[in-house]
Amino acid sequence: MGQGTEYGLVDLEEVETPGDEWEEIDVSDTEADRIARKRDRKFNQFQERIKDADQFKVEQSVFDDATFAALYKLVQDGHVEAFGGPLSTGKEANVYHALGDDREVAVKVYRINASNFRQMRDYLEGDPRFEGLGGKKKDVVLAWTKKELANLRRAKKAGVRVPDPIAAERNVLVMEYIGNEAGRARRLGEVQIENPETAYEVMREYMRRLYAAGIIHGDLSEYNVVFDEGQLVIIDVGQAVTVHHPNSRDFLERDCENVASFFARQGLETDPDELLEFVTDPEPDPSRD
Repeated sequence: MGQGTEYGLVDLEEVETPGDEWEEIDVSDTEADRIARKRDRKFNQFQERIKDADQFKVEQSVFDDATFAALYKLVQDGHVEAFGGPLSTGKEANVYHALGDDREVAVKVYRINASNFRQMRDYLEGDPRFEGLGGKKKDVVLAWTKKELANLRRAKKAGVRVPDPIAAERNVLVMEYIGNEAGRARRLGEVQIENPETAYEVMREYMRRLYAAGIIHGDLSEYNVVFDEGQLVIIDVGQAVTVHHPNSRDFLERDCENVASFFARQGLETDPDELLEFVTDPEPDPSRD
């Protein structure tokens, strides 16, 4: 990150009004479930091609029939044209590089048998968008996938630079690929920051815009922010909660502590309490609705 980097903020005049925080998120069966049940010849051929592809052989446990069907549906809808290699693998999800209809995309495949299933429930329970969600692992993971899509859309509308959300089908999310020919964009924790003052101001403003839009990231740190073409980009918003979540204040305080501590290590004088006061200052305060 070169000297004089300005970390340009998204212009608020170019964004839409954030959507309805109380929008209901449907976790019922999708078209992918129907495709998996029908299993026609074209789907079977697609499934065999994916199974034989080198980039998917290592983590075959991620894919059940319905996940293959979700990938198939996203290809049929034109959101994905060709799959590349893995960008990251984890206990919760694998992310793959792919080509979309007119650009590179990232395809995030959540594991139905996620090892952090209980932690997912902690973020979902109390979110008004998921009232009445059952305890089945499949329903929780499907809800989490749609939650990340909804959170990306809300953050983008609020003027926060995030990966552009494209589509979700069952437990698969397609979004903008953040990176270039050399690979994925690097996280703040992986680079030397030449202009930490401006970077901190941008982070403060993005946290405030998220809060004003009614959501809190909940896991914000130098590992969930990347640098791309002169901008800071906030990633991994699946766990983001609404300001009315019973644990939202604790999550926000933790975010402020993490961000303030990181920039203090870059030589700035920061105070997590002052950051918290700045973030929660918008009028009207969405947490008082």
